Amino acid sequence: MLLGAVTYNVLKDWDVETIIKNLEAAGFEAVELRTGHKHGVETTLSRAEREKVKARFQRSKVRLLSYGSTCEFHSPDAAERAKQVETGKAFIDLAHDTGAWGVKVRPNGLPEGVPKETTIGRIGACLRELGNYGSGKGVEIWMEVHGKDTQVPEVSAAIMRAAKHDNVGLCWNSNPTDIKNGSVKEYFDLLRPWIKNCHINELAGPYPYRELFSLLQKSKYDRYTLCEAQESKEPERFLQWYRALWTELKRA
Repeated sequence: MLLGAVTYNVLKDWDVETIIKNLEAAGFEAVELRTGHKHGVETTLSRAEREKVKARFQRSKVRLLSYGSTCEFHSPDAAERAKQVETGKAFIDLAHDTGAWGVKVRPNGLPEGVPKETTIGRIGACLRELGNYGSGKGVEIWMEVHGKDTQVPEVSAAIMRAAKHDNVGLCWNSNPTDIKNGSVKEYFDLLRPWIKNCHINELAGPYPYRELFSLLQKSKYDRYTLCEAQESKEPERFLQWYRALWTELKRA
C-alpha cells in the first residue's frame, strides 16, 4: 500500500513542477490531479501538451495516478446525464494520453421525487458506459463514495451491483458514515470487493485510521491511499508530517 495525494486541497495552488518537487521531497509516490486547480492539466490540453505532461511525470518519482473529475450521474435529466458521460470520456482520453491509471467520478445525491432504485440504476448505467469506454483505453473508473445520501455504504454497494463492470470500482472516501459502533469493519467488508482507490484525510482526527489501515493490509490492498486534507499554511512541512504519521499508522 502506497501514499499519494489529491491536489484537493493542500496542493491546489501548485503547478505541475511544484507538485512533483514537493511530493518527491516528502516521499509521496503518486498524485491525483483534481480538475479546476492550478496544475492546469485538463481535457482542453493539446496532443503535444499531453505528451509533455506524460514525459514530465515519467522522469519523476511521482506517479500520475488519476484525474479527479466532478462528473456525476444522478440527474433525472437524461440529457444532463449524457453530457456528464461525455465529460467523463474526455477525462478517460486525457488519462490514456498522459499515462494515468484512473478517473474519479462521483454520485452527488438522490433527487427528491425519484425512486431511489431508479437513480441507482441510472448511475450504474452511466458507470457501465464509462467502464466500457475506459476498458478500450486502459483506464479504470473509480466512483468516489460521495454525496449526502449516496455516500451511505449500502447505496454505494447497490450502485456497484447496478454497474456490474470489472473496470468500475470504488474510491473509499473515509466518511463519517463509514463508522458503525466506532468501527469501519462492517462497511469496509461490504465495499471491499469494489475498492480500487482510497482517499484519506485528517490522520490525527477521530476517524479510526489504524483500523482502516489494518483492514486494507489484511485484505492485501496494494494500491494507493491519497491524502485529501484541508489547506495548510505550511504545506511542505505538513506533507512531511503527514508521511511520518501515515508510516506509523501503516505499522498496524
